[in-house]
Amino acid sequence: MVIQLFPLWAILLSALAFFQPDLFVGLKTQIVPLLMVIMLAMGLTLHPTDFKKVLKSSKAVGVGVLLQFLVMPITAFGIAMIFGFDTELTIGMLLVGSVAGGTSSNIMCYLAKGDTALSISMTAISTLIGVLLTPFLVSLMIGKSVDVPVISMLISLFKIVLLPVAAGVVINTLFSKLVRKAEPIFPYISMFAIVLIIAIVVALSSSKLVEVGLIVAAAVILHNAIGLTLGYWVTYLLGFDAKVCRTIAFEVGLQNSGLAAALAVKFFTPMSALPGTLFSVWHNISGSLLASYWSRRPITKDTSE
Repeated sequence: MVIQLFPLWAILLSALAFFQPDLFVGLKTQIVPLLMVIMLAMGLTLHPTDFKKVLKSSKAVGVGVLLQFLVMPITAFGIAMIFGFDTELTIGMLLVGSVAGGTSSNIMCYLAKGDTALSISMTAISTLIGVLLTPFLVSLMIGKSVDVPVISMLISLFKIVLLPVAAGVVINTLFSKLVRKAEPIFPYISMFAIVLIIAIVVALSSSKLVEVGLIVAAAVILHNAIGLTLGYWVTYLLGFDAKVCRTIAFEVGLQNSGLAAALAVKFFTPMSALPGTLFSVWHNISGSLLASYWSRRPITKDTSE
């Protein structure tokens, strides 16, 4: 029940951060450590055998990863241009579009009766690939007018994402029984960390949030909707069954926006973190609604839903 109320906690703490920014501004340096905690928690739910499952669903994984790193970055850039965003917000949109799928996709997939094993494998694979692709995609799309620190981002992603996930997998492999006992608390730890990250970013950008908050929210909602829609219907048109279509829809539409916000604060500006912050709140709302709808619809041979 607590996890299902994630959007509410995010909104409440964001409101507190907006009206009392001084409570959270001093925690700016904690964004990266908090994100590393989330990545470690993800790694603790993975086992080397999860990566072997990729071989059994290589076609689905390939389509999902292609959509993830093709549809979302291009859509983000296009929306930023249509909405007339300045450089800061354009960078923020590109970061959201260029990061890997979020771990919340695994929870939504489970609730929606999708292929949870495939979801976990895809999240893990896209996370590892994103270490290289995220800085490359951002640099490719905006590097001509902005100095994008590609090498520094690459090193940070290695430290923030790859090392904690790898450490989690190793710990889970060596101490699986102990990890299983503690596993129920991992979602709560991740939720607390991401909600706190959201609040910190809101506090850092509170002075400009009134000016651009609504327009950025509209852009984020559109971006998320396109990702979910294309994630489902492209896989449907390619002939995958409903479980896979639902799974890839979540993998494409739900981004690791906490990572996008953290990278924005670390390498650019707090304002660049605003799209990632709003996406973190919204994609949990849209994902929960879609998961609830699909959970009431049985899987049939006809993938049209």
